Amino acid sequence: MKVIFLFIFSPKTVYFCRFCRGFCSRGRGRGRAQGTRWQQGQLKEECQDESEPRGTCMRMCPDRELREREAQKRLHRFEVLPGTEKDRLPRADPARTVKEYSRPAAGKDCVRAHDLRPPSVLLETVCYLIDHVAVSPSLQPWTEVYDFVFDRLRSVRQDMIIQRTSGPECVAVLEKTVRFLIYASYRLRDEPLRLYDPRINDTHLQESLSWLLDCYSHGQHPHQEEMQALGLLYNLGSNRALQHALELPERVREAPAIRLALAVNRAHLERNPVRLLRLARQLDFLQSCALHRHLGACCRDLLLLYSHAYSSRNCRFPLQRLAHILALEESQAAWLCQAHGVTVDREWVVFSKVSYTEAPTKDLRGLHFCELVDSKREAHCCQDHPWMCLRLAIFVDPCIIFPISLKLLIVGGGVF
Repeated sequence: MKVIFLFIFSPKTVYFCRFCRGFCSRGRGRGRAQGTRWQQGQLKEECQDESEPRGTCMRMCPDRELREREAQKRLHRFEVLPGTEKDRLPRADPARTVKEYSRPAAGKDCVRAHDLRPPSVLLETVCYLIDHVAVSPSLQPWTEVYDFVFDRLRSVRQDMIIQRTSGPECVAVLEKTVRFLIYASYRLRDEPLRLYDPRINDTHLQESLSWLLDCYSHGQHPHQEEMQALGLLYNLGSNRALQHALELPERVREAPAIRLALAVNRAHLERNPVRLLRLARQLDFLQSCALHRHLGACCRDLLLLYSHAYSSRNCRFPLQRLAHILALEESQAAWLCQAHGVTVDREWVVFSKVSYTEAPTKDLRGLHFCELVDSKREAHCCQDHPWMCLRLAIFVDPCIIFPISLKLLIVGGGVF
């Protein structure tokens, strides 16, 4: 009689590794034998070797992908070699072709060193995308420019994640990415959904911003105050963003840009829209772009406040004065009042707490705050960056923190 022994091997267990900050595939028996420091050190070195590949591609696009996309006619028109656009197979310009984003697929090796770009090349790629493609006046329409730059920036982030990039190059890449996405959220605000999806842009902006703020926690960086202020203004009213700002070191928290952002956030939490709009005039162009998505709700709160404060049959409020407070043109201020049920009688506004109605948020997207945003671009933007104010330092009046008042005093049409 033959005895057959069946050996059943337990499958490998997938667990989260605290050394490489990723999911590793290890045997169960080996997972139990992590008691000593020596074994932990060995595991840490092994995880780093396996999960932190180093890129060797010194071009913006790997040669393999360049040839493949060239043969499959998948080159973007911004990447085609001039003079070959009408050829049967347009040729790629190596100096303009950038690695495109590709979703990880099962069985696909995405960690080949010759397909990954090192941090220095990733930074050069982002500088090319921002400083040459995004600002080029000859590349139109800008929605197509945005799609191209957005996809290539996504590919840059993918290479950074695979290589677990950190350090000055990582910070510089994320800073440029955040600036671009904030500006795009303002410039493309009126575009249809098929051309620009604000939710997707917001998702990638929040991820890049979160990664950037985490990098700042490991050391000092020259643009930290600027980016911390942008994060607070973009996430105005967020308890998490406010708590993060208040926990910053005093040296960073007392910077003029962050003091101004904290003052704007305080006015928002106090439901003081007049003070918020007044402080918004002190913001620079990029900060105003970050704040812009909250201005519609701010104007709505102001009309609600005035509808209760000036609710009287014999009371008339000057439309010109209201437009100045809202930082809008008179025609837009009148349209905003009518959208909320507020009566406009030629040059006067008749507020009534009974007739006030809430307008859908999507109807407020058409508001253009030229005084708060566009005028700053024309006045302060550098010649090399006509679409974005990329100043290395932000000069703001430091005396902007106002004492908290428990009462809202309406004086001369403003709340103080």
